[in-house]
Amino acid sequence: MPARSAGVLAFRHRDGALEVLLVHPGGPFWRNKDLGAWSIPKGEFGAGEAAEAVARREFAEELGTALTAALLPLGEIKQRGGKVVEAFAAETDLDADAIVSNDFELEWPPRSGRRQRFPEVDRAAWFDLAEARRRINSAQAALLDRLVDRLAKIGGG
Repeated sequence: MPARSAGVLAFRHRDGALEVLLVHPGGPFWRNKDLGAWSIPKGEFGAGEAAEAVARREFAEELGTALTAALLPLGEIKQRGGKVVEAFAAETDLDADAIVSNDFELEWPPRSGRRQRFPEVDRAAWFDLAEARRRINSAQAALLDRLVDRLAKIGGG
């Protein structure tokens, strides 16, 4: 069974344009990667956990801000490695420069015996849709289209 994650595509309207919040993964592997490396805040969940609760938890862990806004389901996507991501959208606004992410530990450099701590997310940023399409993990790009469609249907686009 493939790994499952849940996450939130945060959005806001700024100067008449739709913007989305994406996060850049922390750690040495991602340090010099940009285009195609950004993601929605998300995390894995197991049997018995509700996707919406996991999406809210991961948003808080990766950004340091609890999400109280209503969640709009965006469905699932499958990433290249087989992971299934169940996504939600939420209208919110936060200071992307003030995020506080949880950390993870990794042996770095490899086979050095040294353990180092890295932030799970090293930065977040608001992007208009065109720039978000350039930055986001290619499998997650479908979530941008689903957000636009969903907002058009409810009159919020």
